[in-house]
Parts: sequence; C-alpha cells; structure tokens
Amino acid sequence: MKYVLLFVETEEFAAEFRAMGPAERARAFERVNEWFAAHAGRITGGQKLRDPETATTVRLGAGEPVVVDGPFVEGKEVVSGYTEIDVADLDEALRMVRTWPGCPVVEIRPVETGPME
Repeated sequence: MKYVLLFVETEEFAAEFRAMGPAERARAFERVNEWFAAHAGRITGGQKLRDPETATTVRLGAGEPVVVDGPFVEGKEVVSGYTEIDVADLDEALRMVRTWPGCPVVEIRPVETGPME
C-alpha cells in the first residue's frame, strides 16, 4: 500500500528549532537522517519543502484564475516536507510514524492508485 507522509511543523516547533544552537540543530538533523536510513527499504520518494512564503497559490473558480504569492492557507501549522512510502498496510505506516524524530505532526495519506476521474 502506498502512502504519503506529510510532515507538519507547528509555530512552537519552528521557534524551538530556531532557538537551538548549532550542535543541537546538527543532532536533530542526524536523528532525522537516521530515521530515513532505518526505513530506506520502504521509502520511495519525497523532499523537504521550502518555506511557505515561497509558495505560489492559484485559486480557481468563477472567472479568471487568481495567482497569489504565499501558501494556500495561512495557519499555525505548515507542511514542511513529504515522503512516499510503500508498506503492507496502515498499521505498518503507523509504526514508522510513531518513531519519527522531527516535527510534531505527521499526516498519513493513502495514494490513489487507480485512474484519475
């Protein structure tokens, strides 16, 4: 079963990360890299995303599309990255996510495998 893990940062997490010293920040990245290495056999893709301020949003609906600089939703939580995984089932995805050492929220979303309708 394929899932996308959406890594979500909160304002508190981002502030704590910014407040870390260089050694503490390096250790945090090391823990994340260790997590990715431990699960490498199930990870099929993914990337860290740039800050939400770098986003461009296109709003479609009535009339002409509206292009806006910035994220789709201004909020206290932002998706900071994602990874694609291929696991047996949701239980296995949950076991992986329970050991995630990074940001405090991870959304697990199944990938649609059929034709787009």
